Amino acid sequence: MAAGNRIEKVRNIGIMAHIDAGKTTVSERILFYSGRTYRISEVHDGMATMDFMDQERERGITISSAVNDIAWRDNDIYLIDTPGHVDFTVEVERSLRVLDGVVALYDAVAGVEPQSETVWFQANRHKVARLAFVNKMDRPGADFNRCVSEIEKVLGGHPIVLQCPIFEKDAFVGVVDVINRRAFHFSEEDQGASVIDVPIPDDLKDDVESARTRLIERLADVDDAIADMYLEGVEPSIDDIRAGLRRATISLRCVPVLCGSGLKNKGIQPLIDAVVDYLPSPIDLPPLEGTDLKGRPIKHPRDESAPFCALVFKVQQIESKKLAFLRIYSGVLRDGDAMMDASQKQSFKIKNIFRLYANRVERVDTARAGSLVAIVKVKSMTTGDTLCDPSNPVLLEPIDARDPVISISIEPESMKDKDKLVEALNILHEEDPTLVYEEDKDTGDLLLRGMGELHLEIACERLRREFNVDVRKGQPNVVCKESLNAPSSATAIFEREREDDVMFGQVSVSVEPGDPDSGIVCTADLPSDHPYIREDMLADIVSAARDAMLYGPNGFEMVDVRARITAIAPDPKGTIQLSSSRIAAGEAIRNAYKDAGTRILEPLMAVDIMAADEHIGDLLSDLTMRKGIVEDLENDPLRSVIHAIVPLRNMFGYTMKLRTITHGRGNFSMRFLRFDSIG
Repeated sequence: MAAGNRIEKVRNIGIMAHIDAGKTTVSERILFYSGRTYRISEVHDGMATMDFMDQERERGITISSAVNDIAWRDNDIYLIDTPGHVDFTVEVERSLRVLDGVVALYDAVAGVEPQSETVWFQANRHKVARLAFVNKMDRPGADFNRCVSEIEKVLGGHPIVLQCPIFEKDAFVGVVDVINRRAFHFSEEDQGASVIDVPIPDDLKDDVESARTRLIERLADVDDAIADMYLEGVEPSIDDIRAGLRRATISLRCVPVLCGSGLKNKGIQPLIDAVVDYLPSPIDLPPLEGTDLKGRPIKHPRDESAPFCALVFKVQQIESKKLAFLRIYSGVLRDGDAMMDASQKQSFKIKNIFRLYANRVERVDTARAGSLVAIVKVKSMTTGDTLCDPSNPVLLEPIDARDPVISISIEPESMKDKDKLVEALNILHEEDPTLVYEEDKDTGDLLLRGMGELHLEIACERLRREFNVDVRKGQPNVVCKESLNAPSSATAIFEREREDDVMFGQVSVSVEPGDPDSGIVCTADLPSDHPYIREDMLADIVSAARDAMLYGPNGFEMVDVRARITAIAPDPKGTIQLSSSRIAAGEAIRNAYKDAGTRILEPLMAVDIMAADEHIGDLLSDLTMRKGIVEDLENDPLRSVIHAIVPLRNMFGYTMKLRTITHGRGNFSMRFLRFDSIG
């Protein structure tokens, strides 16, 4: 790596956007102009470097986040190209967890699209700094100013425009750098590799000056140093502006906006310059927040001299090696180092460190703070584990994996492949925690659960192609949950005569709805004069009650329930029988559930439908039949947008219905919103 991995010269960035906004196309140009690849690989040719899975190349979409690293202006840039399809949002989630900065891409014609919103708010949650790049400026109908306006109005960002697009005879040909007052064209003879200084077109000069004034005004709103200069009437220098932009971007107070066309090879080099100039290095960010092994909060520095600390953010097989992808936050990793997996409380030695080039790896001896690298996976290691120096243990917050919302039953074409299928499913789950399987208790079928129809379809394709297991698939079903309607109490008695003794247990419980996302909580709340019971026995009875809480009367997983054990009665001899009390505790919970009543929660989707105004009436009628709730309707002469909430079970087959209503001219996207009841 050119920069020698000096941490202030490191950038960890991702590219995120709605599907088809051009993420992979832009990524391929970044690889080419930085010298990482010798030619530009195209998505539409099925040859993109970052889209290396067969399904990605056939479908022209990104499914799995790919990691690469490049050198630019003596800096090391680790680049992750993330998926845009909603079914693979977990890939974006775990990428954002380890990235320091993001390039948010927007289609210059479509503007801010639904999945653009999803990933933007994911970045907000992880407090990741970002740049905005308005792509596809070469397309008819491209509207740079509208995109900038939507970043502010729809996403709540504070965009600061750094460039003006240059058009000649309605064709996009280059950009003007507003800060430097310099214009650039990108040579078509060498696929945009040569950046050519040109005079600012006469008809743009006034616009550029206005844009520069506006840039300084908006920067003064979010940076104190620039605000002081502005109020004193002092013209900030180019260095002052860049320094102010960097401070404001890193502190999440602004979003610098650039433009270009990935497909036409225009505007990519200034984008990479902006990554270096404005997105943070690891040491620009506050210390990591974690805990020690006893759960006490600690702060961990982000530099090379600190004890080693890294997070496993992905598991994947590359070149027949099962690898764990690491984000190294501090210290230096060397081949042969003793290491602790603090999450699993296991120690091991590092065997082989690899630099990542999408689906290729290169062995290295060391890796330093700020790097994204891979090691050979240890058997017990999973996504979200913290690796650390054994003498300085630390636990970082694990990566949150969303619950699956859809399932299908699967079985191997040949029953002799049953064990092979289970082994393959275990590997797929290791790579993608949102892809889970279980055996149906009633039918014995294997149920494969995931985030959407495409997610499950691709998983089944991978079983066939990568593991040589053909499967038969059932119809998709939504994954439902249950929740309590009201508080309730119950007492259960378990009594059974044996040869010379009586088994006896009596337990009283109370249950009530918990706070949203609070999970399942069970405690003991016994009166002070309660008969003596050992702490270990009480913990065992509480555990049995909690196990009974997991599923409701309808057989679905229960969510957000609090339970208290309020009494445990002794047998006639005055002793607490553990096994009988455990059985009684479970029965008491089930009785309390029945008395309280439960409601079934199903996956609700946020659905955005884009179509011509003439079709909106029919689309709204169809949504009503699907028990959809319309949240908003944006009317536009060219394209109206319906924002609705619809149960996932009613969205199966919607693609064909939409095509019929709109004569093939409408489109839609949807994303998981929450589990709830509707209609």
